Amino acid sequence: MVEVMISLLICAGGYDRFGGWTELKGEPTGFFHVERINGKWWLVDPEGNVFISKGVNHVSFTADHCPALGYSPYGRVSEERYGNAETWAKTTVERLRSWNFNTIGAWSSSATFHQEMPYTVMLNLGARAGASWTKGTFPDVFSREFSNAVNEIAERECEKRSDDPYLIGYFTDNELRWGPDWRSPKTLLEDYLSLPSDSPGRKKLIDFIKEHYESVDELNRAWGIQINSFEELASISKVPNRSERFFIDSLHFLKVIAERYFEVCEEAIRRYDPNHLILGCRFAGYAPSPVIEGMTGHVDVVSFNNYDFEPPVVKLNEIYDITGVPIMITEFSFKAMDSGLPNTRGAGQPVQTQKDRADCFERYVTKLMKLPFVVGYHWFEYVDEPAQGRFDGENSNYGLVNIKDEPWETLTERMRSVNATAEEIHLGR
Repeated sequence: MVEVMISLLICAGGYDRFGGWTELKGEPTGFFHVERINGKWWLVDPEGNVFISKGVNHVSFTADHCPALGYSPYGRVSEERYGNAETWAKTTVERLRSWNFNTIGAWSSSATFHQEMPYTVMLNLGARAGASWTKGTFPDVFSREFSNAVNEIAERECEKRSDDPYLIGYFTDNELRWGPDWRSPKTLLEDYLSLPSDSPGRKKLIDFIKEHYESVDELNRAWGIQINSFEELASISKVPNRSERFFIDSLHFLKVIAERYFEVCEEAIRRYDPNHLILGCRFAGYAPSPVIEGMTGHVDVVSFNNYDFEPPVVKLNEIYDITGVPIMITEFSFKAMDSGLPNTRGAGQPVQTQKDRADCFERYVTKLMKLPFVVGYHWFEYVDEPAQGRFDGENSNYGLVNIKDEPWETLTERMRSVNATAEEIHLGR
């Protein structure tokens, strides 16, 4: 990441083959990278033109499987209409371009990666090494098993893409649980206390405690426990009183965990692909400061998911102040009750109409793109969820198209006009 100060090029407005904006130049490197130009952060495409990543998540040929039906309703429609994923992908990417989107977001069908539209890849490194998005479990990042799993995934997924100019970069994971949230009230320190006594993570925690307390008596007073030696920590699986000092220690240990997680992920990705961006772990609407501190120096972009009606400006400023790297909103959406869908499961509060969705999109993007460190936004998602619910019960009107593959035209027409102005807004014209 290089800060450069250059003058605006005077040329006709427009976009290059990658979707980069030709009115402002960075350094052409042959791959996507980030630059700070005249005080504002941008992605820069392989040809050297600045690029705001305007993406859509889950651009999928089959979309969501519905357990209640036993099949994917959109999958049946797309199979009947297009016959195969390649034909579907060609038409779908053309649609996205017509709405002035320029990026294929996370969880998208691989067929979309070959349509000459920039794309991102979800690696799910932690998820494939013991984490669970739905259950909120977190892997032992100090274990050899974690390092081996991350390395194997990076070798399989990154090496083959290392020379692809259309790849923007990689998300390491999606919405890991970094502490107490809707999935569990436990801190990660408590999770690591629950690991087997001979596990590397448990041993790391005990070493951490020994470094911070001169005696067992001091630890007993601080945590409100009663043990006779540090070795007895191996028999403790929870702390009953959860004192203020315990929570302070939990935050300090959280930074240790985060540093290890991001370090291992970065090393593995860079080993097999030194050319593309590391786009962070897609924070689930919150990002504890110790985790932000721990990730600093290991990612090129911070990814943050948010379902509020307005961008979380205060939190985004905090993240940028700590990391000094640009940020993307990698999930946001608005759902409407006039869609006929229940909208009872899934993030965000529903609005009444498709016009409301369009108005919310315009307000959100306009405010977001005024932030000098934001380099993109990815909408969740391409297709509506089934009315009967997907794997986790979500049943909401997040789509640009409905289950019948019909666009929500009030929304997509507004997106077309708003997306066309994103670079101008970011530039401050």
